[in-house]
Amino acid sequence: MLLARVVEASHRITATTKRREKTDILAALLRQLNAEEVETCVAFLSGTIQQGRVGIGFATLSHATVDASDIPTLELRDVNCTLDQIAETQGPGSEQRKRQLLVQILGKATRDEQHFLTRLLAGELRQGALEGIMVEGLAKASGISVERIRRAAMMAGSAVSIARVALEKGEAGLLQYDVQLFRPVQPMLAGAAEDISSAMDDLGEAALEYKLDGARVQVHKSGEEVAVYSRQGNDVTIAVPEIVAAARLLPAENLIIDGEVLSLLPDGRPQPFQVSMRRFGRRTDVESLAVELPMTPFWFDLLYLNGSPMLDENQSKRFAELARLSPSQNLIPNLVTGNTQQAEEFLNTALSRGHEGLVAKSRTAAYAAGARGQGWLKIKQARTLDLVILAAEWGSGRRRGWLSNLHLGARDARKGGFAMLGKTFKGLTDEMLAWQTQELLKLEVARDKYAVYVKPRLVAEIAFNEIQISQRYVSGLALRFARVKRYREDKSAADCDTFETVQHMAGII
Repeated sequence: MLLARVVEASHRITATTKRREKTDILAALLRQLNAEEVETCVAFLSGTIQQGRVGIGFATLSHATVDASDIPTLELRDVNCTLDQIAETQGPGSEQRKRQLLVQILGKATRDEQHFLTRLLAGELRQGALEGIMVEGLAKASGISVERIRRAAMMAGSAVSIARVALEKGEAGLLQYDVQLFRPVQPMLAGAAEDISSAMDDLGEAALEYKLDGARVQVHKSGEEVAVYSRQGNDVTIAVPEIVAAARLLPAENLIIDGEVLSLLPDGRPQPFQVSMRRFGRRTDVESLAVELPMTPFWFDLLYLNGSPMLDENQSKRFAELARLSPSQNLIPNLVTGNTQQAEEFLNTALSRGHEGLVAKSRTAAYAAGARGQGWLKIKQARTLDLVILAAEWGSGRRRGWLSNLHLGARDARKGGFAMLGKTFKGLTDEMLAWQTQELLKLEVARDKYAVYVKPRLVAEIAFNEIQISQRYVSGLALRFARVKRYREDKSAADCDTFETVQHMAGII
């Protein structure tokens, strides 16, 4: 299949807000794929690639400019083959070779295909074909129930992993997808609560747990064999030998447990997120870094125990079994209560100890792998920065015709100009969208098909949860879960927060 047909489908999915219409577009496309194209197409339309990270950062993408083809000729298999080559390129001169391969494939692409591929590789392809929609599209294309497709995707780790089997072999082919040791299960995700009171109102008596600013891991154990998987399902066992050792001590023949690992300071407070994450980038001389940054596991859920899946058991039973297995120092700090005042005190204790907040969990909830439901609710203390708007991208779907996705910058007092810290379209009401479109167009200095670049004049108060290391932006930093609280018309660009302030908040300087 031509890549152009996938890009066209992506545009149509983006253009509609109707879930059924999105599903119909996906199903129609999936039915037309050759077997070897299925996984690539499903990955692309889910905003990912099969190769995971291929070592191409934002800087490489921004400099990989090449004239576009007038005629669509690129096949999906050609793109995937090139991505395989890029991912496999290692050693001296690899960066230049990766760039050459990237330019080579972009040179065969039309302008729309170039934009699709660069946003895909940058992790910025937001088209509305998220996992939930993809599951429904697969169900319609294959004739299998949504529930069966969803369960199989949860067990296999993603819709990409089951798509070809579902389309080729039908429901019988999905029998192989159940909880299995050494095949990571998609992690259950938490929804967001405005505050502890609203979480308690929703859940009643709840299991409260510290929300740690660490790395989510899933540990699989069978006898002495242990594997540690990241949130994305990548095998990171080699990077964390002390986590392997801790898992081997647990008194169960086989199990799958869910938790967070992080590096602690001598006083027990957590290291910044990006410091803990240094452990996961190391594949050589792990032992010396383990001495410098030892990692501590905190377990909070049990998915499988001695041959029996636990996902359909309620949270209270899963946690009770986990508490029986785990040493207390490796169990997530927790409290069961229906009292809002006690919950507030527990939240304040978590914050005072340097943690992000709490996760409130329904005691009757099953483990909804891959889902972000109301069974788990996170309560975090958001921080804010006053940042300048550097550009804005045109919205799609319901936001078509408005400038929506904002490029955020902090004033760089040392180098001059502004350091970009990411983008956000969250938190914007219709009134704010209309106002900012009008005001930003007055400040326009340049534009392309997708964005309007503006004089740095408008300042917005941006709430965010944390600051992370990022190769996507020249600044090297990016805000996680950024959202607009309000515009600060009382402030000028000269009054916005500095990049040095951001670096201090991130623990860089």
